[in-house]
Amino acid sequence: MKELRAAFHAATYGTAHERFRLATQRGKAPSWARGTWAVVTAWNPGGQPASDQANTRAAAELLARIQAEGFSPLPAHNGEGMWREEALLIPTARLHQAVAWGAAWGQAAVLWGIGARTALVWLDDQGKVCGVERFWATQQAQGTPPTG
Repeated sequence: MKELRAAFHAATYGTAHERFRLATQRGKAPSWARGTWAVVTAWNPGGQPASDQANTRAAAELLARIQAEGFSPLPAHNGEGMWREEALLIPTARLHQAVAWGAAWGQAAVLWGIGARTALVWLDDQGKVCGVERFWATQQAQGTPPTG
């Protein structure tokens, strides 16, 4: 769990054009960080590598469910390099929805925010919330390496 937590803390999140990192101090927030929002992925359930085929199939299923629920998600990604995961940024999502989506796809955590405030919401293997860490969504400048 310690390694997984460190990976989540070190990652960057968001759209291809506006990435953010989890920060303990307020900084410049991404332009889309207004109202409520969530970042959810279906890739690599439980933080364990899955095949490209399984990840692609799961991502398509997640997208279909979110759209069927009336949301218009933006394409996003979590992390970089070999741990880059396709994700969805879902404006106006509620916390219970983000948790339900993450749980349905076996995720260890989801991100949920109100404006620039962000919660890293940890899920147990039953899909229940087992911890919450609070941060600021601080915009990551293009070409800047992630910080932990």
